Amino acid sequence: MQAEESTYGISGNPGAVNILTGTGELGHWLRIPKSSGVRLGGLWMGDYNALLNGRDGAHHHRLWTGNSSFILDLYIDLHKAIGWKGASFGTEFLQFNGQPTNADAGVVQGYNSLPGDPPLNRSELYQLWIRQGFFNDKLSVRIGKTVPTYHFNNVSKPVPTENPAISIPSVSGLIYTPIFVNTTLLGAIGGYYNSVYGVVVSIAPVKQAYVNIGAYDGNVARGVQTGLTGPHFNGYYFSIIEGGYGWTKSKPGIAAIGGWYQSGVLKSGNQKENGTGGIYGFGSQALWIKKSETTSKGNVSGFFQFGWNNSRTLPMNLFAGMGLTAFALVQKRPNDSFGVGASWSRLNSHMFSRYSELMLQGYYQAQVYKSIYFQPVLSYIPNPGAHPNISNVCAFTARLTALF
Repeated sequence: MQAEESTYGISGNPGAVNILTGTGELGHWLRIPKSSGVRLGGLWMGDYNALLNGRDGAHHHRLWTGNSSFILDLYIDLHKAIGWKGASFGTEFLQFNGQPTNADAGVVQGYNSLPGDPPLNRSELYQLWIRQGFFNDKLSVRIGKTVPTYHFNNVSKPVPTENPAISIPSVSGLIYTPIFVNTTLLGAIGGYYNSVYGVVVSIAPVKQAYVNIGAYDGNVARGVQTGLTGPHFNGYYFSIIEGGYGWTKSKPGIAAIGGWYQSGVLKSGNQKENGTGGIYGFGSQALWIKKSETTSKGNVSGFFQFGWNNSRTLPMNLFAGMGLTAFALVQKRPNDSFGVGASWSRLNSHMFSRYSELMLQGYYQAQVYKSIYFQPVLSYIPNPGAHPNISNVCAFTARLTALF
């Protein structure tokens, strides 16, 4: 595992996709030597959101909402620190203060990934894990409190390549929730900011291929705010497996498929079921690469997502998403990116009167200074699922992200 992260083309919510948060610069400022194996980093993200169209005046929904998320990350290479070969340790603290941005817009899928379920003001132990690698890291086991979406269904993770001149460090800077978690898994899988206790086994016999197998506390499906609690052992478990393959030639890409199962008696309204499960797939590919001799070679990449479940209690049953992203195409601004994305979900007919919800989003991510980025985002939802009497919701988001 690399202890330093690139800040070129960052995710729209790095706290939802990066196992190591930030750049590690905080440790450098505190004069912690790299030889110690200790890395200290983190991030702060803040945004303001304006509902340009689609307010529900009868419910006095806000025109403006704001959110702030802070993560402090400690990573220790135990081989460097104490001579424990192949082992590492990580822990994170998360502080979130926000408002019901998505609920005010009536968007079931979530056009802003920062606010989740209440409480919207929380301080929590976000991660606490230990990882052991075997056979030159071809097999690894991570156990503790972690975020399953780091390892599963993560379409936003960097495309693998051994050539930095054609790297795609983050597939997209979109900020909507489906880029971080397939909507057919919402309400079941742990993720930002409801991390869960569990174990994940990663098998990578060759650099291009992997299989991840995970078993976690499944009480997210009961509505438990697992980010704020300890582990539960009460018959609710979430298990998942994913296999993927990446190619690293002139136009790198990656594709993966997975399946999952949630155990326990699940309830929603008058619906009840004993366990549920589903399948998903995703992929990304560099579509065009600008000829250049530098490591900041401009490129355009695309991604797709798909998901299905057989649940009567989860909010969405079928999902499809896709998008395009351009990196380093603006002259003299090699760390900027911009892109568009579309997300469509079929809504659970037992919970919503609308059949489906479509969400379109576009953004420009501009590097302000070093690892500080500013990002204006425009979202359009013609048929918000939670507001059946309102159409054509349009929202503007201004987000500032600082990695350290």
